[in-house]
Amino acid sequence: MQQRGNQFLVFLAIISFFSGSGCQSFRLVQKPVRFDNTRTALSLEYMDIHHGLVQQAPVIDPRMIVIHYTVIPTMEEAFEVFDRTIIPESREMIRSAGRLNVSAHYLVDRDGTIYQMLPDTIFARHVIGLNYCAIGIENVGNGDTLPLTKQQLKANARLIRKLAGKHEITYLIGHSEYQSFIGHPLWKESDPDYLTMKSDPGDEFMMMLRKKVKPLKLKGPPKT
Repeated sequence: MQQRGNQFLVFLAIISFFSGSGCQSFRLVQKPVRFDNTRTALSLEYMDIHHGLVQQAPVIDPRMIVIHYTVIPTMEEAFEVFDRTIIPESREMIRSAGRLNVSAHYLVDRDGTIYQMLPDTIFARHVIGLNYCAIGIENVGNGDTLPLTKQQLKANARLIRKLAGKHEITYLIGHSEYQSFIGHPLWKESDPDYLTMKSDPGDEFMMMLRKKVKPLKLKGPPKT
């Protein structure tokens, strides 16, 4: 691991968090993706080219949380994909917008275990136009043949409560809703043609999740 990358990573640990009633818990496991000099440089390049931000370090000021699903069927396989620094050539469309691989801050397994892959304030490429202010939560599943689980729903809600207590989070959206921010003050995408159609994590999952965290009064996507 390169020296610069070490400042973004923490040692492997398992921490238990408890619900408000104290009768249920979930695990948060530190499982960092590699963040070497190359990933640092590519992150800074992406922030400059796509968000118009020139920075000395790839850090963000979180203002929103974006919920995803992996399509990849297991946590191990998903982590292996996110751990790569450079995006595979097979992902031609998004590779054309930059060599930085996709990633996220958290990965939620089907049993509700949460793996933290990046610190909350480190840049991750996971949502066009909004990466610079968004914490990404990936869920193992695809919403179809591998629908997201009740355990994942509970884990997402608890994690969102935790993040909202640490950061000035204003918005909670599903990945499929990101284009609603086009024209919004938070939208920063220099290439108007760089857009993808997304369906994750599904309307039903987002409806149930918003119900669980309703007391936080987080906003959804802007109305168009």
